[in-house]
Amino acid sequence: MKTVRAIRNSRIFWLVISLVASLSIWIYVTSEETDNFKTTFRNVRIEVVGEEALRSSRNLIITDLNTSSVTVEVTGPRRVVAPMDADDLVAQLDVSKLTRAAYTTLKYDIVFDPGVDERNITVEKKTPEYVNFTVSQLISTPIQVRGGFEGRSADGYTAETPVFEPSTITVTGPEAYLKDVAYAYVSFGQDVVVDSTYSVEAAYTLMDKNGEQLSTEYLSCDPDVIQATLPILQVKNVGLGVDLIEGAGATKANTKITIEPSTVTLAGDSSILGGVNRITLGTIDLTDFASTFTETYPITIDNELRNVTGITEAKVTVEIVGLSTKSFRVSNLSYIGAAEGTNVELLTESIEVVIRGTDEQLEKIKAENIRAVADLAEIRDSTGSYMPNARIYVDGVTDVGAVGDYAISVEIRKANA
Repeated sequence: MKTVRAIRNSRIFWLVISLVASLSIWIYVTSEETDNFKTTFRNVRIEVVGEEALRSSRNLIITDLNTSSVTVEVTGPRRVVAPMDADDLVAQLDVSKLTRAAYTTLKYDIVFDPGVDERNITVEKKTPEYVNFTVSQLISTPIQVRGGFEGRSADGYTAETPVFEPSTITVTGPEAYLKDVAYAYVSFGQDVVVDSTYSVEAAYTLMDKNGEQLSTEYLSCDPDVIQATLPILQVKNVGLGVDLIEGAGATKANTKITIEPSTVTLAGDSSILGGVNRITLGTIDLTDFASTFTETYPITIDNELRNVTGITEAKVTVEIVGLSTKSFRVSNLSYIGAAEGTNVELLTESIEVVIRGTDEQLEKIKAENIRAVADLAEIRDSTGSYMPNARIYVDGVTDVGAVGDYAISVEIRKANA
């Protein structure tokens, strides 16, 4: 026991123990440094390099890679390889030297992350060894822009067809991917209520002829966004009317006017439509007819306004209410406005005149109360036979008058002729 205790307390003993332990650690570390460790990395992503140069110099693009990742088996020092994962390496596919459009097979290189000590790492196996892909020629084509407004117009307003600026976009890509693109669709104004023209920058989606959305992979579009505008118009019901020239006993008070339709709906900019409260179809002279007048008039509006109703004509009927007519043979004919130095001969001896008024007023009228006076002012310097218009006067009775137009035949001669 004393001998064992003496050995344990000996400095030489502990020195030997320390040397043995150090040697063991050194042997372990050394074996870890030099021991080859094999591992397999799956889902190593493929990185295409040289594609920008290929596109800019040869107008080519890489499409349809048969795989997006590969499996790589490597060996190397355990201390280096063991901590690695698939993100520490990448499969680089260099396409910069390709010169034409074709279906192509190409090898790739494994590149390690800059933080990996790759001096003693060996790539044992790559699966697959080659990547298949298509080199496609780039082409560009104009594509029409369509779209829809997803909000609504406020009460009293209506919208016109949306306007898109530009109306076409340019889509560039391989022909195989371009052939399915039918149009670009813009959706804008979701849940918006508008009472004035609405405009916004909006993105778009590419659609096929069946209205299905297409992927933009391998495609580029110019421009990126569209200016979408929804023109908004105010809507207003506007009444139709006619102006009257009163006469021959008829006034607005004893006139019944019927217009079909009586109103039309207009749409337009509020600055213009706000001042439109009535559309005048025409002017009607109440002395031109005895009791009833019917005529169709065009509905004429400002060029800046829209006729939402779509009816372009209106039928106007005017009825004289509470008045009667009576015919008289009038022989009291005369003229005014003759020039000095002329002789005027009345060739007409009498004319039939229709007078309108109430029954009571018409009973008071005699043919002798009626005069027909021709005005020669417009032909005063002329000679020959003429039929100037004559104005009818009813003496002694008010609120009556002649219906229709009248003329008297005259012969004008120079006094010394």
